[in-house]
Amino acid sequence: MLVKDFTYDLPQNLIARHPSAQRDGSRLMLLNRSSGSIAEDTFSNLKAYLQPGDLLVMNDTRVIPARLFGRKTSGGRVEIFLLRRVPGGEERWECLLRSSKKNREGQDILLESGMTAVVLSRIDSENWLIEFKGDEPFEVWLGREGHMPLPPYLQRDDCSDDRERYQTVFANEPGAVAAPTAGLHFTHDLLEQLSANGIETAFLTLHTGLGTFQPVRVEYVEEHQIHSERFAIPHGTAEAVSRTKAAGGRVIAVGTTSARTLEYSAQQSGSVVAGNGEADIFIYPGFRFNVVDALITNFHLPESTLLMMVSALAGRESVLGAYREAVSRGFRFYSYGDAMFIS
Repeated sequence: MLVKDFTYDLPQNLIARHPSAQRDGSRLMLLNRSSGSIAEDTFSNLKAYLQPGDLLVMNDTRVIPARLFGRKTSGGRVEIFLLRRVPGGEERWECLLRSSKKNREGQDILLESGMTAVVLSRIDSENWLIEFKGDEPFEVWLGREGHMPLPPYLQRDDCSDDRERYQTVFANEPGAVAAPTAGLHFTHDLLEQLSANGIETAFLTLHTGLGTFQPVRVEYVEEHQIHSERFAIPHGTAEAVSRTKAAGGRVIAVGTTSARTLEYSAQQSGSVVAGNGEADIFIYPGFRFNVVDALITNFHLPESTLLMMVSALAGRESVLGAYREAVSRGFRFYSYGDAMFIS
């Protein structure tokens, strides 16, 4: 299966570089898997397309302000991108380092407000182990001085609004370096409306990693090595999925991150079970979904693993046809863009 078969033409002006004025004011494309029909509504009217007994499974990961800027003691500028915290007593992180000159073990990087990043060792060709030392807890310092890790295709620096808008209203577990963007459309009011209509919600955690933005660099889909991401499924969520399936309701994944987590658990255990670990499932056409009946998602990059996953659920031709229609109708694309409900 060729990677180039998952491409489409997108005018640059359709990339949403800022969020919509209202979270649930975005547009919603409705794609029916059975008929291939396409319709359009606003996200605030999502309840019209759900029914009592449906279960929405949402990712409650919280994006950390993972971009840090500092200087080497020699004066050169450095950008540090936090990837994940290393377990242990010290404040040690796996990070990316970007600078004009070669980085080396043992160097100090001076950050804002008295924080120092000590480069301990190289982990692999791209990643470094860094320890942070300062006069205040790193978590407190990071919350004040860190920058939100906006996707590179937005082609802009983060601003104060991104602190709120590049975060779901139900974000709870810090650890992601990319937002679960399908969840960005939900408001507290909308969630209350859905609950009043008999729509159940459940949460899991998948800490979205930098691999979400990494391009597929192979010719054939099957040759791509997917990144792994930390996940946790609570007992209540596993029970809710089982209960919904037994009652004939639909399990609706809010975002590809939720879908990946559910399907990884079912692939490992035969059904969704409570627990945590590292999910490295790669879903592309030919994959058989065991849990997810429908999906709420944003519009994804050409030739991306996320577009391949959506194509696995709804069919490549159907999805690409829907994307062409979205382009013709002027839908907004990517992280801050409009949404699609595949049922």
